[in-house]
Amino acid sequence: MGLFEDLSQFLETRLEEFLAAHPHLELQAIEEQLREQEEDTLRLIANLQAQEKKLEEDILSTAQDIQRWHGRIQKAQAAGRDDLVKPAQEREALLLRQGNQLWGQRQGVQERLSQAKTLKETIQSRRQEVHAKAAQWRAQQAQPSSERVSGWDNPSQTRFPKTAVDPLEQVFSDWETEDELNQLKRQMGQ
Repeated sequence: MGLFEDLSQFLETRLEEFLAAHPHLELQAIEEQLREQEEDTLRLIANLQAQEKKLEEDILSTAQDIQRWHGRIQKAQAAGRDDLVKPAQEREALLLRQGNQLWGQRQGVQERLSQAKTLKETIQSRRQEVHAKAAQWRAQQAQPSSERVSGWDNPSQTRFPKTAVDPLEQVFSDWETEDELNQLKRQMGQ
């Protein structure tokens, strides 16, 4: 097990080094993860809202049943049908217990719904922060570097500005980054 743990630690270290050298990829990964979490949270909220609606319908239906059985109890008492009064009272009591259980379930769903909405807001806030950091990083990369590259054919060290807007440079940079990431994936898969 020691060799596997050493290899795992080595690969984690290499991945951390790679992400540190390419912060835009780390920000993209975090942003993607947050987007997935937000989608999961939105599905959870929709599910909880559907549960809440169903429970509310069940509560309303149970309340109507309770009213109906309460009226039957009164009707049986007025008619002197003592043989029907007790069973009707037992049915009404059963419905009251069911109604209380439904009410408790509804409160639990409402609490979970509130927590899910808070979580969604937290995720959205964190996602905006990551997006802002990514935009800031891109803006920094787009600015001309204060470093200058010396000219090849000028012995007087004429310097040209290095720009990050060269499309070919961006294509090669993306390709090289993707290649490094694929190599790390292959190493981790072995």
